[in-house]
Amino acid sequence: MVNARRFANQVHKQAARLMRGGAIDDEPRWYQSKQEAGKHNAARTDYLLLEDDIRRQFFRDHPFETFRPTTLVEGKNIAAPNPVNGKMWTRLRQRGHNPRAEDAVQFALNLHVHHELPLSEAYRRSVAQFRALRGERQTSVQVAALEARSLGAIFGHSEIEHVFEKMKRGLAGWQRAAAVDEGEIAARKRWKAVADRYEGTVEWTRGEKYVRLWRDGVRPTYSPAIAQQVSALGIAPPTAGEGEAAAAGQPAYASMLPQASPVRA
Repeated sequence: MVNARRFANQVHKQAARLMRGGAIDDEPRWYQSKQEAGKHNAARTDYLLLEDDIRRQFFRDHPFETFRPTTLVEGKNIAAPNPVNGKMWTRLRQRGHNPRAEDAVQFALNLHVHHELPLSEAYRRSVAQFRALRGERQTSVQVAALEARSLGAIFGHSEIEHVFEKMKRGLAGWQRAAAVDEGEIAARKRWKAVADRYEGTVEWTRGEKYVRLWRDGVRPTYSPAIAQQVSALGIAPPTAGEGEAAAAGQPAYASMLPQASPVRA
């Protein structure tokens, strides 16, 4: 028994196969409506706006203007157009001392349309006045900041400085983590003494060679250098009797040790 259940998006495909095979003589009424619609490239109207060309050229010449913060939130009321427009707008300064990029674009368009200047000349004047106003504002802000600091004002860190501080703390954390990892690895290793192999004959002199070198003033190579003399440290050189005892194989401190009493049988 063949399962006749089909998914909704496969019914028209099954019907097409049945019609091609001759199993269905009449085409279903819904068949044409289920056919996939062909792709039609709708004709697009090219809208040529002059301010788009000016805006594109402006941001190409001033790429950092795109990083200035702005808001895209629209209120319930539409802002009224600036009254300074048309023939009255001859200087970019008329709309404020801190112009935006859009103000420069609209000023170039206004010079071209209402003052009948060539587009290149209108753009040149707009950009020149825009840069002059931005330079004036930057200078005034710097002078105001210097004056405030001279009067005792203290400014906080900027956002860029905050980012740099976070980066420094992050790098310092990585260095601490690397140092801790190296310490843990070193602590896991078991200590093992590694002694150099001695090649040659070993001769036991019962300390005679050591005493002789000490009397001759020859300092051993394995002992640290002492800045003061031995007598200054309160250590007296060995006497003749102690030297003879050392030569005879009996240590000088043997008399200082408690003598064991003989065991009686």
